[in-house]
Amino acid sequence: MIKPNGPTGVMAALLATAVLILSVPAHASELETTVKQATAVLDKIMEIPESAIPPSLLSNAYGIAIIPGVVKGAFIIGGRYGEGVLLIRNRGGGWSNPSFLSIGGGSFGWQIGGQSTDVILVFKSQRSVDDIKKGKFTLGADAAVAAGPVGRRVEGATDVMLKAEILSYSRSRGFFAGVSLEGSVLNILWEDNAAYYGRPNVTADDIFSGRVRGPASADALRRSLENYAP
Repeated sequence: MIKPNGPTGVMAALLATAVLILSVPAHASELETTVKQATAVLDKIMEIPESAIPPSLLSNAYGIAIIPGVVKGAFIIGGRYGEGVLLIRNRGGGWSNPSFLSIGGGSFGWQIGGQSTDVILVFKSQRSVDDIKKGKFTLGADAAVAAGPVGRRVEGATDVMLKAEILSYSRSRGFFAGVSLEGSVLNILWEDNAAYYGRPNVTADDIFSGRVRGPASADALRRSLENYAP
């Protein structure tokens, strides 16, 4: 048996370290792509005012999550999963750098099929975002969520929508509308944040408060959001 501290053991340790070092830039590149996709999703959804998220809702929002390509599939047991970003208002009224998060959920029943959908969640209060930072957060259980209205006017919105803390939207195959996401779970992706910002112990508060500097892709996303939600 080869001893762990022998030549072979040393080579194995060096190889493992090299693989880890090489994988970090690759993972960071994937996260850059996620942020750029989130920017593209926001621009695509907002380019047609008559079917976009009402500007008045975005202008008064505390936070927004943009999750490109949430994959929904089903064969008797259904489920959905996607990864995206969460941004919040900073103290100056602008938008923070993005924190990575995931959305997941499941259902049971006689169903079959698959779909990829872009999802946007608009957070109307700080409480929901604070709860997400604490750990696993379930839409509909930890905070009321409702399918949001689209277009320039929101006078026709129901009381349920107005009372909800989170408004949800989706875009699939060119169609964009409010969507029900009750039961879906949101989680902050701590390892993705660390890889994207190059800080092993970065927290959501570090990101949201501006204590860490974001890559150029984060700046582009913030500028795009500020165009639609000043």
